Amino acid sequence: MSVLLIEAFYGGSHKQLMDLLQEELQDDCVLCTLPAKKWHWKARTAALYFMQTVPTSTNYRFMPQHKLARLEKIIGVKRNGDAYPLEDLPGQEKSRTLGGLMRNSKAHRESGLCEAQPGLHTTQREDLPSPLRALARLNKSDASESTNPCQEEEEDKQHLTFNISNILSGEDYQQRPLHIAWPHRWEHDKDPETFFKVLLKLKEKDLPFHVSVLGEAFTEIPDIFSEAKKALGSSVLHWGYLPSKDDYFQALCMADVVISTAKHEFFGVAMIEAVYCGCYPLCPKALVYPEIFPAEYLYSTPEQLFKRLQNFCKRPDIVRKHLYKGETAGFSWAALGGKFRSLLAAEPREDL
Repeated sequence: MSVLLIEAFYGGSHKQLMDLLQEELQDDCVLCTLPAKKWHWKARTAALYFMQTVPTSTNYRFMPQHKLARLEKIIGVKRNGDAYPLEDLPGQEKSRTLGGLMRNSKAHRESGLCEAQPGLHTTQREDLPSPLRALARLNKSDASESTNPCQEEEEDKQHLTFNISNILSGEDYQQRPLHIAWPHRWEHDKDPETFFKVLLKLKEKDLPFHVSVLGEAFTEIPDIFSEAKKALGSSVLHWGYLPSKDDYFQALCMADVVISTAKHEFFGVAMIEAVYCGCYPLCPKALVYPEIFPAEYLYSTPEQLFKRLQNFCKRPDIVRKHLYKGETAGFSWAALGGKFRSLLAAEPREDL
């Protein structure tokens, strides 16, 4: 078996899954990626980039014969990986192919899509259209820059092992304030505005709580983060991305409640990880969450979220004594590993 893994958003939980599959499949796995930036552009145009850079191999082109024939005709690629001269294509096909490449190359220039990362298993072919080659070279330098703009601010902290238990060591466990965790990307689709609005309302009511904002930041950070950090003041226990998984899980283990305010979520790995670490989850009654979490852990409006947290701030022992009522064993690699292997080893079908 030889498996080609393509990931246009190589970061966070996406990266975690790709790395796990590559580790488990070892030599049978080829990984091609793009950095975790500009999600909306990746969704639109990443296919063009991968079409030009993924090395051709008969071992993993899970495509029926009729589609392979069509692919040969449209993009001028033989099944042995060589390119047909565009002049050999019919006039209309040639025009459409060239026009599509130029239009999408312009989109690449405007979006910064073609961000090849050094060290990844992506083969950069020399037959790329010149705008794509130039972008690939330029973005090698981009990839070396930090994806966390807060790194300079947090630089001194990152040289120390994060140990939140040291911060809390002087407080009796049951007497300390409720500790709320928000372990999501610092982007608008995770709706940080709603999260911080609820927290600031708690603070206005003089309710005691601590908060750890643990998600990863990228190039463009919503203004609400700097505003909220200043407004929350001493309630902030930790602010910023923890590159060490051990430190990250330790922070989750010390938290009482984990919250999602996401407006876009296919699964929510961060929430499941937090539940494994003993956190009480509060999620929107929408998206994928009702399929994973029992009704007790769902809220419908920000007002409901505020009321739940208000009660927990007054009685943090409620969540500290709580035993999670959902099932998590089915999300482990022990349960899913065999299914992934069976799926990736499946024979190609004509209805793909």
